[in-house]
Amino acid sequence: MARNIEIKAQLDAGAGDHVGRRARELATAGPEEIYQHDVFFNCRCGRLKLRRFADGSGELIAYQRADTDGPEISSYTLVPCADPARLGEALGATLGVLGEVVKQRTVWWIGRSRVHLDTVERLGRFVELEVVLAAGEDEAAGRREAAELMSALAIDSRALISTAYIDLLRASGNMLD
Repeated sequence: MARNIEIKAQLDAGAGDHVGRRARELATAGPEEIYQHDVFFNCRCGRLKLRRFADGSGELIAYQRADTDGPEISSYTLVPCADPARLGEALGATLGVLGEVVKQRTVWWIGRSRVHLDTVERLGRFVELEVVLAAGEDEAAGRREAAELMSALAIDSRALISTAYIDLLRASGNMLD
């Protein structure tokens, strides 16, 4: 499984604009605008989602991440998918659909780290940092890098959240129909 160190924080309008400006200043690549429609499925271990893109392509993502609000390890497997609609039907019929998350994502790269500025339907604005770890790399270096990026982007640690967007939507009662 691939691994990265992640944080996620909720942003108010002012903080979101500031993070976007700082990400543009620090970026080594980007921005890239991406529409994502994620369908989460019931599963016993970790999370499983089918991500659909505006061009009709998709990817199946299985991942495990502790629900903590600081820089935390995430292990994942990503499988490109040519027919996400049919795959979604099959998974939904066998596992059941947990819920859906729709977002507009702006992505910048700062070195080996991805910075996502997300506008999530029915939730608001968020930032995610993902420090991509090399195979066998110690997590401590990734945690330090995530903390440095949080500081450089002025992400307030009090804004960190510990759960996935799907969990926030379920807790809010604002699920898609």
